[in-house]
Amino acid sequence: MHKHVLIVEDDAALVRLLRDNLVCEGFVVDQAGTVEVARRKLATFKPDVVLLDLTLPDEDGLQICRSLKTGREGPLIIVLSARNSQVDKIRGLDLGADDYVTKPFAFGELLARMRAVMRRRAVRDGRDLNLSLREIEVLRYLAERAGAVVTRDDLLQAVWGYRDPPLTRSVDILITRLRRKIEVDSHRPRYIRTMHGDGYSLTPAG
Repeated sequence: MHKHVLIVEDDAALVRLLRDNLVCEGFVVDQAGTVEVARRKLATFKPDVVLLDLTLPDEDGLQICRSLKTGREGPLIIVLSARNSQVDKIRGLDLGADDYVTKPFAFGELLARMRAVMRRRAVRDGRDLNLSLREIEVLRYLAERAGAVVTRDDLLQAVWGYRDPPLTRSVDILITRLRRKIEVDSHRPRYIRTMHGDGYSLTPAG
């Protein structure tokens, strides 16, 4: 399960740099050079993360923050902007951006910030669970198939990216770690249940 990233930026050189590096990191990437195109892409591409420039040819990029999301179900938004005043940063974050990165920036810093905001999504009782990207991907895969049995091979193919899954305990080790973070009692799991001989099943809360 690869994360989808939409780059909303009209600087072609920066878009090319970001796209090439993000694809190398395993992301699926699309791009838009205007707010109008971005709105169409948001409806069809369904990104997990939006990298958003504020100075766009047709509208201020903050219009996307206003209309797109403040709720947890929307994509994460990281503003990429040459505007470095405190007023601009506060305005962007208040309108729903999850982070604000000023230009110029190093790609390594941006990648670290992307990982940080993606981990921030997972909370329990108001507490950050500090999940790794792979733990988030496994939990998301199970959640999308809640109540159904997901085999170890399913997870190895979808999350680890194996075409021919090897004999490995990677899935079981990660599930054990995940249970310690999300279950009240990891030895008596309520949410992620083992289906003996088959795999795992996520029981929805409530």
